[in-house]
Amino acid sequence: MQSSLLAAEGATGAVDSIGTPMLWGATIAAVLVLVVLDFLLTRKPHEVSMREAIGWSSFYVALPVAFGVFIWSRFGGQIGLEYYTGYLVEKSLSVDNLFVFMLVLAAFAVPRELQQRVLLIGVVGALVLRGIFIALGAQMLANFDWTFLLFGLILLVTGVKLLRDAIKDTEHNVDPNTMRTTRLVRRFMPVTDDYRGTAFSVREAGRRALTPLALVTIAILGTDIVFAVDSVPAVYGITGDPYLVFATNAFALLGLRALYFVLEGALSKLVHLGYGLAAILGFIGVKLVLHWAHGIWAWVPTVPIVASLVVIVGILAIVTVTSLRASKKAELEAAEDSLVGADEH
Repeated sequence: MQSSLLAAEGATGAVDSIGTPMLWGATIAAVLVLVVLDFLLTRKPHEVSMREAIGWSSFYVALPVAFGVFIWSRFGGQIGLEYYTGYLVEKSLSVDNLFVFMLVLAAFAVPRELQQRVLLIGVVGALVLRGIFIALGAQMLANFDWTFLLFGLILLVTGVKLLRDAIKDTEHNVDPNTMRTTRLVRRFMPVTDDYRGTAFSVREAGRRALTPLALVTIAILGTDIVFAVDSVPAVYGITGDPYLVFATNAFALLGLRALYFVLEGALSKLVHLGYGLAAILGFIGVKLVLHWAHGIWAWVPTVPIVASLVVIVGILAIVTVTSLRASKKAELEAAEDSLVGADEH
């Protein structure tokens, strides 16, 4: 059975979707409730404990898994596979998002009690941006066959860039003073030297000034735009249903705040994650190009959704195992060098 990548109806611009008005309304309402709940939880700044982070991360993993059971039982195994595969892709890419968030938060020296507030604002910004990209992508896919080719090329270029960065193994440092958003904001408004709680701006010396919290929030929102360009075409490479694209993005993003504090230490150990994400984006890019070509030449093969799921899970499993082994080896070598150095002295 072929994936329901797209069901363009020519001039009508209609797209096949399981998203009835009631389902769309219930899903958006649920997302809004969860966002409000997260804001209430972060209203009082506090340092997130591991127990709290694991608890909420477990909830935000169990929720999409349970929703997938509903999708599978209500709409069939094919749609269920598309949902779970799309969610897995988005969750994988979200881990890369977290790594960038970690660098930005460290660069701006955000106090730990304020980090979850910044992360939550970043998540909300990502939801809004991806909602816009999803709507635009649906219209493009419904009306322009070459959109598959465009999305495929975007993913291939992104995959190559990730691969080059992974091969170079460059040290990813973020200097707030060199970021375009920071320089632009500082041209128009003064910025205080220190954080002032959860305030984004304060009145100082008779004029309004931004706090570093405002700058780091703007920087996080800027990264959201880049990630939306990559992630939305990636999940459209799994399913052409705008509702499934939105649901998988929303579920992958909602748990990022809690997941950040769970994976904060482990992220540095995933040294081969870049290779894995490059391979996944490259695979989905090729899949999209093949789908576009199949519409012109029927003899061109397409990639079934089951094969996509197997490939993606396999890639993630391989890079996780190799990353942990490489990190363990590096730790042992560092310990041996330390012992040798101690003996020499």
